Amino acid sequence: MKNLFAADLDRTLIYSKRAIAEFNEDKHAFLTSVEYKDGQVMAYMTNKSIEALHHIAKQALFVPVTTRTPEQFNRINLRIPLKYAITTNGANIFYKGDILKEWQETVINRMKKESASIQEIKLAVQPLTINGRQKDADDLFFYYLLDERLAEHQLEEASSMANNIGWRTSLQGRKLYFIPYSVSKGEAVNFIKERENIDISFGAGDSLLDHDFLKACDFSFVPSHGELANHPHLNKAYQLTNEKGFKATEEMLGRIEQLIAFQSQQSVHEAK
Repeated sequence: MKNLFAADLDRTLIYSKRAIAEFNEDKHAFLTSVEYKDGQVMAYMTNKSIEALHHIAKQALFVPVTTRTPEQFNRINLRIPLKYAITTNGANIFYKGDILKEWQETVINRMKKESASIQEIKLAVQPLTINGRQKDADDLFFYYLLDERLAEHQLEEASSMANNIGWRTSLQGRKLYFIPYSVSKGEAVNFIKERENIDISFGAGDSLLDHDFLKACDFSFVPSHGELANHPHLNKAYQLTNEKGFKATEEMLGRIEQLIAFQSQQSVHEAK
């Protein structure tokens, strides 16, 4: 039986210093640094989470699924050999370190047919008065590093405008993303599942952008601190953690380890 574990990274598996402060995490916890930038540690996992993830990766095809660009993703070192990785919210699939051109071309062609161009949506966003720095992600989508928290009506206005022209929004911490519908983590995960003839899939993610691939998995987990946890109409099929922050990650990985062990035992019994 072939298993797959698809997992978001930021605020699902790994935590920045800002996230650690937000969740009032114990600064003296046993942590492993997993991301460096310019010689500085940028993100951490607990030693317990690293150990559990390594154990899962021996029994399932582990696929990181991130909104990060390839450059940002390459700063992360989970100390696990990766056959696949999904970056740029599903626009890029890496196979043994190289981008799959066939997938990249499929996504770009769909973008041209189904969504307004990035230039058009940037013009449409201008009247919304979003205070923050605007950054591009490989000319596929863009996001704002917000200077201040947006009011609920501002988020709803931005979401409605984006939806009308084939885009969507997602708020993750200080980042407000604008992403075309054709750039989808879920479709990228499904592509890998079919390519690898996966039998059972497990997923973990915290944001609305993760809903795409979580709904494609047989067992999906959401940390209770995540954006998705506040959308019960979307997360009702998912298992929410009791804990937040580092402990939520440990809880999710622990449950997945148990499920894989149970599925393995079931397979042995069925084979007899």
